[in-house]
Amino acid sequence: MINYTLVCEGAHTFEGWFRNSDDFDAQCDRKLVVCPICGGTKVKKGLMAPAVSTSRKRETMSPVVEVENKPSEPATGTTVEKTAEKDKAPMQPSALLPVDVRQKEIIEALRVVRARMIENSENVGSGFAEEARKIHYGEAEERSIHGETTPKDAEDLLEEGIAVLALPELPEEKN
Repeated sequence: MINYTLVCEGAHTFEGWFRNSDDFDAQCDRKLVVCPICGGTKVKKGLMAPAVSTSRKRETMSPVVEVENKPSEPATGTTVEKTAEKDKAPMQPSALLPVDVRQKEIIEALRVVRARMIENSENVGSGFAEEARKIHYGEAEERSIHGETTPKDAEDLLEEGIAVLALPELPEEKN
């Protein structure tokens, strides 16, 4: 697996794990790589430093470069509800923190975002794609939903103009 530092067109930085460079390119072409801050799908690889194991203590690791994030609206669509005004402030990266501390902060922020998305939406299980279409075409009540679907169904929904957003996958879900 390769961990890429990614940058959306709104200058938000985030990380993504991919099997290889071709996998990253294929997912970007299908608009499956989405900025967790603004929902943008125009994503490029950012500058990265290779992870090299040394005997140095974690406190002396290279600092992360600070990037200024621009405020933005959260993504809107079938699966995302607009947030309260106080929640619209962008997450600001912590300047000059060691990489492992910054990663912990990012994971915790993803945990919070995921929890908010789930608590403010209805779980429709494996019928997600079908229910999203019903909502989009006015056959069902408009509401925020979450559930499960295949990458192909998600791609088909996007091609139909139905906004979908993958919930962030957290490290503990892979254990």
